[in-house]
Amino acid sequence: MEPYHAIEVFAALSQPTRLDTFRLLMEHEPDGLPAGEIARHLEVPQNTMSSHLAILTRAGLIQSERHSRSIVYRAVVDRVREITSFLVQDCCGGRPELCEPLVAEFTPCCPPKEASHV
Repeated sequence: MEPYHAIEVFAALSQPTRLDTFRLLMEHEPDGLPAGEIARHLEVPQNTMSSHLAILTRAGLIQSERHSRSIVYRAVVDRVREITSFLVQDCCGGRPELCEPLVAEFTPCCPPKEASHV
């Protein structure tokens, strides 16, 4: 990732409503949420939410897809990987053992689902 693109991502996330929106969409991956539901959940007027969604889209953090009369927004998980990689690309000066705690922080976020016992 180029530094300019990283700055664009950080600028998009530097506003509280946009940060909350992005985190909400990450929580609802892979299904996403309709724009109106995002606005209701965050208690933001729909026209204001539209502006925030446009900024997040331009930064490449979210994408939209029309489903009949609704527009469903989803987080772009690859963009999260890109920005995280950008931040840690020179991590620990070639000493991977120093980065192990950082890697461990990401591991528990998505544990494999256990098979249900019926």
